[in-house]
Amino acid sequence: MKKPVYTYNKELPFQLTERERTILSLVVRNFIDTAGPVGSRKLVKRSSLDLSPATVRNTLCDLEEQGYLKHPYRSAGRMPTERGYRAFVNELMDTPELSAAERKLLKKRMDRLMGDADALFRETSRLLSRMTNLLGVVLSPKISTGVLERLEVVQLSGSNIMIVISVRSRLVKTIIYETTLEIRRTDLDRIVAILNERLAGLRLDVIRRDYASRTRDLDNDPTGIVQLILNESAVLFSDSVEGRLTHAGTSGLLTQPEFQGTTEVRQLIQLIEDEGYVVQLFEQAPTQLRGTSNRVSVSIGSEIEDESDYSIVTAQYNVGESVGTVGLLGPMRMDYSRAISLVEGMASLLNRSTITASRK
Repeated sequence: MKKPVYTYNKELPFQLTERERTILSLVVRNFIDTAGPVGSRKLVKRSSLDLSPATVRNTLCDLEEQGYLKHPYRSAGRMPTERGYRAFVNELMDTPELSAAERKLLKKRMDRLMGDADALFRETSRLLSRMTNLLGVVLSPKISTGVLERLEVVQLSGSNIMIVISVRSRLVKTIIYETTLEIRRTDLDRIVAILNERLAGLRLDVIRRDYASRTRDLDNDPTGIVQLILNESAVLFSDSVEGRLTHAGTSGLLTQPEFQGTTEVRQLIQLIEDEGYVVQLFEQAPTQLRGTSNRVSVSIGSEIEDESDYSIVTAQYNVGESVGTVGLLGPMRMDYSRAISLVEGMASLLNRSTITASRK
Protein backbone atom coordinates (compact mmCIF):
# COMPACT_ATOMS: atom_id res chain seq x y z
CA MET A 1 0.00 0.00 0.00
CA LYS A 2 1.29 3.43 -0.90
CA LYS A 3 1.74 5.93 1.87
CA PRO A 4 -1.31 8.21 2.08
CA VAL A 5 -0.65 11.92 1.84
CA TYR A 6 -4.11 13.42 2.25
CA THR A 7 -4.77 14.28 5.86
CA TYR A 8 -7.58 16.42 7.16
CA ASN A 9 -6.25 19.34 9.18
CA LYS A 10 -8.03 18.22 12.37
CA GLU A 11 -5.75 15.60 13.89
CA LEU A 12 -7.70 12.71 15.44
CA PRO A 13 -6.18 9.98 17.64
CA PHE A 14 -6.55 6.88 15.48
CA GLN A 15 -4.87 4.23 17.64
CA LEU A 16 -5.40 1.03 15.69
CA THR A 17 -3.49 -2.23 15.61
CA GLU A 18 -2.19 -3.42 12.26
CA ARG A 19 -4.95 -6.04 12.09
CA GLU A 20 -7.61 -3.42 12.85
CA ARG A 21 -6.19 -1.09 10.21
CA THR A 22 -6.25 -3.85 7.58
CA ILE A 23 -9.79 -4.97 8.36
CA LEU A 24 -11.17 -1.42 8.63
CA SER A 25 -9.66 -0.60 5.25
CA LEU A 26 -11.24 -3.72 3.73
CA VAL A 27 -14.64 -2.92 5.20
CA VAL A 28 -14.57 0.64 3.87
CA ARG A 29 -13.45 -0.47 0.40
CA ASN A 30 -16.07 -3.22 0.22
CA PHE A 31 -18.83 -0.93 1.41
CA ILE A 32 -17.86 1.76 -1.12
CA ASP A 33 -18.01 -0.85 -3.89
CA THR A 34 -21.23 -2.62 -2.89
CA ALA A 35 -23.20 -0.23 -0.64
CA GLY A 36 -24.02 -3.33 1.41
CA PRO A 37 -23.07 -4.31 4.98
CA VAL A 38 -19.82 -6.26 5.19
CA GLY A 39 -19.61 -9.42 7.28
CA SER A 40 -16.69 -11.53 8.43
CA ARG A 41 -17.28 -14.35 5.93
CA LYS A 42 -17.50 -11.93 3.02
CA LEU A 43 -14.22 -10.30 4.05
CA VAL A 44 -12.42 -13.65 4.26
CA LYS A 45 -13.77 -14.76 0.87
CA ARG A 46 -13.02 -11.47 -0.92
CA SER A 47 -9.54 -10.90 0.48
CA SER A 48 -6.28 -12.69 1.08
CA LEU A 49 -6.67 -12.47 4.86
CA ASP A 50 -4.99 -15.39 6.56
CA LEU A 51 -7.52 -15.22 9.38
CA SER A 52 -10.55 -17.24 10.38
CA PRO A 53 -14.06 -15.71 10.16
CA ALA A 54 -14.20 -15.85 13.98
CA THR A 55 -11.03 -13.78 14.34
CA VAL A 56 -12.29 -11.26 11.78
CA ARG A 57 -15.65 -11.15 13.58
CA ASN A 58 -13.95 -10.31 16.87
CA THR A 59 -11.94 -7.55 15.20
CA LEU A 60 -15.12 -6.13 13.66
CA CYS A 61 -16.66 -6.05 17.13
CA ASP A 62 -13.60 -4.21 18.47
CA LEU A 63 -13.80 -1.65 15.67
CA GLU A 64 -17.49 -1.16 16.36
CA GLU A 65 -16.82 -0.56 20.06
CA GLN A 66 -14.24 2.08 19.11
CA GLY A 67 -16.75 3.88 16.88
CA TYR A 68 -15.30 3.05 13.46
CA LEU A 69 -18.08 0.68 12.35
CA LYS A 70 -21.78 0.22 13.04
CA HIS A 71 -24.54 -2.32 12.56
CA PRO A 72 -27.24 -1.32 10.07
CA TYR A 73 -30.52 -2.55 11.53
CA ARG A 74 -30.32 -6.28 12.29
CA SER A 75 -27.74 -7.11 9.66
CA ALA A 76 -24.80 -9.28 10.68
CA GLY A 77 -22.53 -7.09 8.59
CA ARG A 78 -20.97 -3.75 9.39
CA MET A 79 -20.68 -0.43 7.63
CA PRO A 80 -18.30 2.48 8.27
CA THR A 81 -19.22 5.35 10.53
CA GLU A 82 -18.11 8.92 9.91
CA ARG A 83 -15.11 8.21 12.14
CA GLY A 84 -14.33 5.11 10.09
CA TYR A 85 -14.34 7.09 6.84
CA ARG A 86 -12.12 9.75 8.41
CA ALA A 87 -9.59 7.18 9.57
CA PHE A 88 -9.62 5.65 6.09
CA VAL A 89 -8.99 9.00 4.36
CA ASN A 90 -6.36 10.09 6.86
CA GLU A 91 -4.34 6.93 7.28
CA LEU A 92 -5.44 3.97 5.18
CA MET A 93 -6.22 5.19 1.68
CA ASP A 94 -3.78 4.71 -1.18
CA THR A 95 -2.23 7.83 -2.65
CA PRO A 96 -4.73 9.04 -5.27
CA GLU A 97 -3.38 9.38 -8.80
CA LEU A 98 -4.86 9.76 -12.26
CA SER A 99 -3.50 7.58 -15.03
CA ALA A 100 -1.44 9.18 -17.80
CA ALA A 101 -4.25 8.44 -20.27
CA GLU A 102 -6.83 10.17 -18.07
CA ARG A 103 -4.61 13.23 -17.59
CA LYS A 104 -4.09 13.45 -21.35
CA LEU A 105 -7.82 13.13 -22.05
CA LEU A 106 -8.81 15.77 -19.51
CA LYS A 107 -6.18 18.19 -20.77
CA LYS A 108 -7.33 17.71 -24.36
CA ARG A 109 -10.98 18.31 -23.46
CA MET A 110 -10.21 21.43 -21.45
CA ASP A 111 -7.60 22.93 -23.79
CA ARG A 112 -10.33 23.41 -26.40
CA LEU A 113 -12.16 25.79 -24.11
CA MET A 114 -9.35 27.99 -22.83
CA GLY A 115 -10.37 31.62 -23.06
CA ASP A 116 -14.08 30.90 -22.52
CA ALA A 117 -14.59 30.77 -18.76
CA ASP A 118 -18.26 29.78 -18.75
CA ALA A 119 -17.74 26.90 -21.20
CA LEU A 120 -14.62 25.77 -19.35
CA PHE A 121 -16.39 25.68 -15.98
CA ARG A 122 -19.39 23.83 -17.47
CA GLU A 123 -17.14 21.20 -19.02
CA THR A 124 -15.10 20.83 -15.82
CA SER A 125 -18.20 20.18 -13.72
CA ARG A 126 -19.59 17.76 -16.35
CA LEU A 127 -16.35 15.78 -16.55
CA LEU A 128 -16.13 15.50 -12.77
CA SER A 129 -19.71 14.27 -12.50
CA ARG A 130 -19.45 11.80 -15.39
CA MET A 131 -16.32 10.19 -14.02
CA THR A 132 -17.71 9.76 -10.48
CA ASN A 133 -21.54 9.87 -10.53
CA LEU A 134 -21.23 12.66 -7.97
CA LEU A 135 -22.12 16.33 -8.17
CA GLY A 136 -19.32 18.23 -9.92
CA VAL A 137 -18.97 21.84 -8.77
CA VAL A 138 -16.89 24.79 -9.96
CA LEU A 139 -16.85 28.18 -8.25
CA SER A 140 -15.47 30.92 -10.46
CA PRO A 141 -12.54 32.90 -9.02
CA LYS A 142 -13.28 35.39 -6.27
CA ILE A 143 -12.67 38.75 -7.85
CA SER A 144 -12.11 40.35 -4.43
CA THR A 145 -8.84 38.43 -4.09
CA GLY A 146 -7.57 39.86 -7.39
CA VAL A 147 -5.31 42.87 -7.86
CA LEU A 148 -6.76 45.90 -9.58
CA GLU A 149 -5.24 46.49 -12.98
CA ARG A 150 -7.43 49.36 -14.07
CA LEU A 151 -10.65 51.13 -13.16
CA GLU A 152 -12.67 52.70 -15.97
CA VAL A 153 -15.82 54.79 -16.08
CA VAL A 154 -17.72 54.73 -19.37
CA GLN A 155 -20.46 57.24 -20.18
CA LEU A 156 -23.38 55.46 -21.81
CA SER A 157 -26.35 56.92 -23.60
CA GLY A 158 -28.85 58.82 -21.48
CA SER A 159 -28.11 59.12 -17.77
CA ASN A 160 -26.25 55.83 -17.36
CA ILE A 161 -22.58 55.24 -16.61
CA MET A 162 -20.71 51.94 -16.47
CA ILE A 163 -17.93 51.27 -13.98
CA VAL A 164 -15.48 48.61 -15.16
CA ILE A 165 -13.18 46.85 -12.69
CA SER A 166 -10.34 44.93 -14.39
CA VAL A 167 -8.05 42.73 -12.33
CA ARG A 168 -4.74 41.14 -13.26
CA SER A 169 -6.24 37.68 -13.51
CA ARG A 170 -8.09 38.96 -16.59
CA LEU A 171 -11.41 38.92 -14.80
CA VAL A 172 -13.66 41.88 -15.41
CA LYS A 173 -16.57 43.17 -13.34
CA THR A 174 -18.98 45.70 -14.82
CA ILE A 175 -21.84 47.53 -13.12
CA ILE A 176 -24.17 50.12 -14.64
CA TYR A 177 -25.45 53.04 -12.58
CA GLU A 178 -27.95 55.78 -13.23
CA THR A 179 -26.77 59.32 -12.48
CA THR A 180 -28.38 62.75 -12.68
CA LEU A 181 -25.02 64.54 -12.84
CA GLU A 182 -23.79 66.37 -15.91
CA ILE A 183 -20.25 65.01 -16.22
CA ARG A 184 -17.65 66.70 -18.40
CA ARG A 185 -15.32 64.29 -20.14
CA THR A 186 -12.19 66.21 -19.09
CA ASP A 187 -13.22 66.14 -15.42
CA LEU A 188 -14.04 62.43 -15.64
CA ASP A 189 -10.72 61.55 -17.26
CA ARG A 190 -8.83 63.49 -14.58
CA ILE A 191 -10.62 61.84 -11.65
CA VAL A 192 -10.32 58.34 -13.13
CA ALA A 193 -6.59 58.90 -13.70
CA ILE A 194 -6.15 59.93 -10.05
CA LEU A 195 -8.11 56.90 -8.83
CA ASN A 196 -6.02 54.54 -10.94
CA GLU A 197 -2.82 56.12 -9.67
CA ARG A 198 -3.89 55.50 -6.07
CA LEU A 199 -5.68 52.16 -6.38
CA ALA A 200 -4.06 50.16 -9.17
CA GLY A 201 -1.85 47.37 -7.81
CA LEU A 202 -3.97 46.86 -4.68
CA ARG A 203 -6.21 43.86 -3.96
CA LEU A 204 -9.89 44.67 -4.26
CA ASP A 205 -10.61 43.70 -0.67
CA VAL A 206 -7.89 46.15 0.44
CA ILE A 207 -9.40 48.88 -1.76
CA ARG A 208 -12.81 48.28 -0.20
CA ARG A 209 -11.33 48.68 3.29
CA ASP A 210 -9.09 51.69 2.58
CA TYR A 211 -10.95 53.55 -0.20
CA ALA A 212 -12.30 56.32 2.03
CA SER A 213 -8.90 57.20 3.51
CA ARG A 214 -7.18 57.07 0.11
CA THR A 215 -9.67 59.49 -1.48
CA ARG A 216 -10.44 61.80 1.44
CA ASP A 217 -8.82 64.81 -0.28
CA LEU A 218 -11.02 64.41 -3.38
CA ASP A 219 -14.19 65.72 -1.74
CA ASN A 220 -14.45 68.51 -4.33
CA ASP A 221 -14.77 66.03 -7.22
CA PRO A 222 -17.18 67.70 -9.73
CA THR A 223 -18.17 64.37 -11.32
CA GLY A 224 -19.52 62.70 -8.19
CA ILE A 225 -17.70 59.50 -9.18
CA VAL A 226 -15.50 59.39 -6.08
CA GLN A 227 -18.55 59.51 -3.79
CA LEU A 228 -20.48 57.04 -5.95
CA ILE A 229 -17.66 54.49 -5.74
CA LEU A 230 -17.46 55.02 -1.97
CA ASN A 231 -21.20 54.42 -1.60
CA GLU A 232 -21.02 51.30 -3.79
CA SER A 233 -17.67 49.94 -2.59
CA ALA A 234 -19.28 46.93 -0.93
CA VAL A 235 -20.68 45.90 -4.33
CA LEU A 236 -17.82 46.99 -6.58
CA PHE A 237 -14.97 45.45 -4.63
CA SER A 238 -16.66 42.35 -3.20
CA ASP A 239 -17.92 39.05 -4.57
CA SER A 240 -21.54 38.32 -5.19
CA VAL A 241 -22.71 34.73 -4.78
CA GLU A 242 -24.96 34.94 -7.82
CA GLY A 243 -23.37 33.61 -10.99
CA ARG A 244 -20.28 32.02 -9.41
CA LEU A 245 -21.62 28.47 -9.19
CA THR A 246 -21.52 25.94 -12.02
CA HIS A 247 -22.58 22.37 -11.28
CA ALA A 248 -23.47 19.15 -13.09
CA GLY A 249 -24.38 15.59 -12.24
CA THR A 250 -27.67 15.71 -10.36
CA SER A 251 -29.09 12.78 -12.35
CA GLY A 252 -25.98 10.66 -11.73
CA LEU A 253 -26.04 11.46 -8.04
CA LEU A 254 -29.67 10.35 -7.84
CA THR A 255 -28.65 6.86 -8.99
CA GLN A 256 -26.69 6.37 -5.77
CA PRO A 257 -28.42 4.02 -3.29
CA GLU A 258 -28.41 6.74 -0.62
CA PHE A 259 -30.85 8.83 -2.68
CA GLN A 260 -33.57 6.31 -3.55
CA GLY A 261 -36.10 7.50 -0.98
CA THR A 262 -38.48 10.40 -1.60
CA THR A 263 -37.25 12.32 1.46
CA GLU A 264 -33.59 11.96 0.49
CA VAL A 265 -34.27 13.07 -3.09
CA ARG A 266 -36.23 16.11 -1.94
CA GLN A 267 -33.49 17.14 0.49
CA LEU A 268 -30.83 16.72 -2.19
CA ILE A 269 -32.74 18.81 -4.73
CA GLN A 270 -33.35 21.54 -2.14
CA LEU A 271 -29.65 21.62 -1.32
CA ILE A 272 -28.53 21.86 -4.94
CA GLU A 273 -31.06 24.58 -5.78
CA ASP A 274 -29.77 26.82 -2.97
CA GLU A 275 -26.89 28.44 -4.84
CA GLY A 276 -25.70 30.55 -1.93
CA TYR A 277 -25.65 27.56 0.40
CA VAL A 278 -23.63 25.41 -2.01
CA VAL A 279 -21.11 28.23 -2.49
CA GLN A 280 -20.81 28.55 1.29
CA LEU A 281 -20.30 24.80 1.73
CA PHE A 282 -17.49 24.65 -0.81
CA GLU A 283 -15.72 27.81 0.31
CA GLN A 284 -15.79 27.01 4.02
CA ALA A 285 -14.15 23.60 3.46
CA PRO A 286 -10.89 23.52 5.47
CA THR A 287 -7.80 23.58 3.30
CA GLN A 288 -5.01 21.11 3.80
CA LEU A 289 -1.58 21.67 2.33
CA ARG A 290 0.66 18.80 3.35
CA GLY A 291 1.40 16.48 0.44
CA THR A 292 -0.89 18.25 -2.02
CA SER A 293 -0.11 20.65 -4.79
CA ASN A 294 -3.56 22.25 -5.04
CA ARG A 295 -4.78 22.51 -1.46
CA VAL A 296 -7.14 19.53 -1.43
CA SER A 297 -9.72 19.29 1.35
CA VAL A 298 -11.96 16.41 2.39
CA SER A 299 -14.93 17.19 4.64
CA ILE A 300 -17.07 14.31 5.90
CA GLY A 301 -20.55 14.34 7.42
CA SER A 302 -20.82 16.51 10.52
CA GLU A 303 -17.56 18.26 9.59
CA ILE A 304 -19.75 20.02 7.01
CA GLU A 305 -22.76 20.57 9.28
CA ASP A 306 -24.57 18.72 12.04
CA GLU A 307 -26.26 15.49 10.94
CA SER A 308 -25.02 15.83 7.36
CA ASP A 309 -24.88 12.63 5.30
CA TYR A 310 -22.65 14.17 2.62
CA SER A 311 -18.97 14.44 1.95
CA ILE A 312 -17.21 17.16 -0.02
CA VAL A 313 -13.84 17.03 -1.77
CA THR A 314 -12.48 20.40 -2.90
CA ALA A 315 -9.33 22.02 -4.23
CA GLN A 316 -8.50 25.62 -4.91
CA TYR A 317 -7.16 26.91 -8.21
CA ASN A 318 -5.69 30.26 -9.12
CA VAL A 319 -6.29 32.58 -12.05
CA GLY A 320 -3.63 35.21 -11.49
CA GLU A 321 -4.12 36.36 -7.91
CA SER A 322 -7.80 35.34 -7.86
CA VAL A 323 -8.84 32.09 -6.18
CA GLY A 324 -11.58 29.70 -7.30
CA THR A 325 -12.76 26.31 -6.06
CA VAL A 326 -13.44 23.01 -7.81
CA GLY A 327 -14.89 19.94 -6.15
CA LEU A 328 -17.32 17.07 -5.73
CA LEU A 329 -20.29 16.51 -3.43
CA GLY A 330 -21.77 13.10 -2.73
CA PRO A 331 -22.71 10.57 -0.08
CA MET A 332 -20.20 9.61 2.60
CA ARG A 333 -19.92 6.31 0.75
CA MET A 334 -17.86 7.82 -2.06
CA ASP A 335 -14.65 6.59 -3.62
CA TYR A 336 -12.43 9.14 -1.88
CA SER A 337 -9.25 8.17 -3.68
CA ARG A 338 -10.89 8.59 -7.07
CA ALA A 339 -12.62 11.83 -6.08
CA ILE A 340 -9.41 13.36 -4.74
CA SER A 341 -7.35 12.42 -7.79
CA LEU A 342 -9.91 13.95 -10.16
CA VAL A 343 -10.43 17.14 -8.15
CA GLU A 344 -6.71 17.71 -7.76
CA GLY A 345 -6.15 16.98 -11.45
CA MET A 346 -8.84 19.46 -12.50
CA ALA A 347 -7.48 22.14 -10.17
CA SER A 348 -4.03 21.66 -11.68
CA LEU A 349 -5.42 22.09 -15.21
CA LEU A 350 -7.39 25.19 -14.22
CA ASN A 351 -4.27 26.64 -12.61
CA ARG A 352 -2.52 26.48 -15.98
CA SER A 353 -5.46 27.77 -17.97
CA THR A 354 -5.92 31.19 -19.49
CA ILE A 355 -9.37 32.36 -18.47
CA THR A 356 -11.06 35.53 -19.58
CA ALA A 357 -14.33 36.11 -17.80
CA SER A 358 -16.81 38.90 -17.28
CA ARG A 359 -18.63 39.00 -13.97
CA LYS A 360 -21.49 41.49 -13.83
